[in-house]
Amino acid sequence: MPGTSAEDRALAREIFKQLIEINTTDTPLGNVTTATAAMEKRFLDAGFAPEDVHLLGPDARKMNLVVRLRAVGTPKEKPAVFLCHMDVVQALRGDWSTAPFEFVEKDGYYYGRGTQDMKDSDAALVFTFLRLHREGWKPKRDLILALTADEEGGQFNGANWLVKEHRDLVDAAFVVNPDSGGVELDHGRAVTADVEATEKVYADYQVTAVDRGGHSSIPRPDNAIYELTAALNKLAAYSFPFEMNQVTRTYFKNLAGQETGQTAADMRAILATPPDAAAAARLSSSEPAFNSNFRTTCVATRLSGGHANNALPQTAQANVNCRIFPGHSPEEIRHQLIGIFGDDKLAVKYVSDAGQVSDAAPERKAMVPPAPIREVFEPLTRLTQAIWPGTPVTPVMENGASDSIYFAQAGIPCYGYSAIALERDDDRAHGQDERLPVDSYWKSLDFFYSFAKALGGE
Repeated sequence: MPGTSAEDRALAREIFKQLIEINTTDTPLGNVTTATAAMEKRFLDAGFAPEDVHLLGPDARKMNLVVRLRAVGTPKEKPAVFLCHMDVVQALRGDWSTAPFEFVEKDGYYYGRGTQDMKDSDAALVFTFLRLHREGWKPKRDLILALTADEEGGQFNGANWLVKEHRDLVDAAFVVNPDSGGVELDHGRAVTADVEATEKVYADYQVTAVDRGGHSSIPRPDNAIYELTAALNKLAAYSFPFEMNQVTRTYFKNLAGQETGQTAADMRAILATPPDAAAAARLSSSEPAFNSNFRTTCVATRLSGGHANNALPQTAQANVNCRIFPGHSPEEIRHQLIGIFGDDKLAVKYVSDAGQVSDAAPERKAMVPPAPIREVFEPLTRLTQAIWPGTPVTPVMENGASDSIYFAQAGIPCYGYSAIALERDDDRAHGQDERLPVDSYWKSLDFFYSFAKALGGE
């Protein structure tokens, strides 16, 4: 596998830094178009034909960029798409030890909002397309890079909009989405290379308590905030039922071969029929990511309430965020939440990605795992083995959610793989002091360069 030169690394780092330092949050200070327009300039300055570089979208601040690396002649195969979102979750300076929208390198890490989710892959693939074009390489099929808006939330999800409104620009044989998957490290040792095969369903719920209020000098135990917090405490104490599917069973079967001691024994025990409940409990408590693989999870993420410091609250409200295990719908989980709370005075409503509140939730369920495609998995496995020898490539269920769902619903197979290696206990996406090991970024450059050429038919 050819490495990346020092000169190329400098360019790739420059692109990464530029993207981190552009605020692409769904806030008044954020602007995705600033980032996509900056990348558009890089491609046009590099000599990409204007007809192969499209900056477009339904909102001036949420423009998507679609770039095509054209094949020689008339390709026999449909294109391959790399799907990358450009937006990031809000980060507050007071919560971080570094400025979240400054690119900081220290102690072997790059710090900044988006270093894990997912401007690392955005930058790596922008660099990859620029390098392939500079080298004059011509694929046998078109390669497409889509840099999109509002994956993290907002009214203008770019992947959904492109599939619906400009299918011709992103129609493909398959999609590679680096927003999921990657290499799991355990104290520096690569234990598994995860490829997303399915994902949970994302859902937000608005939980509201309403009371008549009153003077704060005469407190009552049934005021709105007390009622809401009592319900949320019930949720915190509740564990949704243990579940497994074909994807998660394969994941834990492969992972058990890399583990030792009690952890390996517990992984084998949950694969038994019936699964060992004590083993599942131990794994769930030892590693939050394992717990998320076993069940639907719901957690309160936002709270508001009250109208004056000296008055009993008349209204209290929480957002409950759920990641729903495949096979269950948001409406089914809404009814389960109502049952968990056990308080008919609470209103539980669904909140769409665009922020619209409704009495009922959708009945849609998770995407069906696509069959493995040899032209994707053969080079993916071979290149992963070249960088991380002996690491098994295994299908996984994405515990979060990604834009793969929109392509899957359109009948286009999607595979999630970031080629980023992270310690299991250092997942800081959406969190404080988000960071990426410098070495992981360099390895992703090597991977994507060779992987793009393999997918392009070299």
